[in-house]
Amino acid sequence: MKIAIVTGASSGMGLEFAKGVDAEEKLDEIWLIARRRDRLEQLAGSLRAKARIVTLDLLDPESFKEYAAMLEAEKPLVSTLVNAAGFGRFALFEEVDLDTNLRMIDLNDKATVAMTQLTLPYMKRGSRVLNLDSLSAFQPVPYECIYGATKAFVLSFSRALNVELEPRGIRVMAISPGWVKTEFFDHAVSDNGAINYYDKLWEPEQVVERALRDYRKGKDVSVLGASVRRQVFLVKMLPHKLVMKVWMKQQGHDKRPRED
Repeated sequence: MKIAIVTGASSGMGLEFAKGVDAEEKLDEIWLIARRRDRLEQLAGSLRAKARIVTLDLLDPESFKEYAAMLEAEKPLVSTLVNAAGFGRFALFEEVDLDTNLRMIDLNDKATVAMTQLTLPYMKRGSRVLNLDSLSAFQPVPYECIYGATKAFVLSFSRALNVELEPRGIRVMAISPGWVKTEFFDHAVSDNGAINYYDKLWEPEQVVERALRDYRKGKDVSVLGASVRRQVFLVKMLPHKLVMKVWMKQQGHDKRPRED
């Protein structure tokens, strides 16, 4: 049985990747993983492949035991794993409670590692892992310090694992978009004044289309948009201290009053 697996499939990038992978591949099943069953049922009705709805909370370690048991029982051939589950909070580090910061690390990083490691034994030559990353992965980002760090982990993990898996013919790609119009953006950006400037909001369909095209070209990182690619180039060339200074000025934080 040939399947694809998508986490975070109930909304945003996960939902759009489920649609994109379903349209691109001939699958026996697509496993849709998220917490909200009603959203998954709506998505399932729009797909060509038979959808298996898997309601798991990837912040709960018991979920990985349940997922591993499903794989062991079915023994599928997994052609695609999309790790799209994740969330962010943009604010001063001290203004975000400890539980939220730790959950961000658990979902963005630990869940990505767990899903990948549990799935790899069921992959073969030609299979792929697509990890949702962020433009924030390429530089330290004040007011996004935990979120950006989790995405820097995903970028490094994805690129290194891609090289490790080359002899098996399995590829790993990180998808690193800028600002995207999803529920994630609405939840991450609050009215606390942390984020006051963003140059463009991309549609999730654009991100998926570009990512799948970049994958076919053999890339290990997908970046959408000339302005975003230019920013990635600059942050690689310039000192990060300068990059952060520019970021702080863009967001209106360059004239913060100093505390005594």
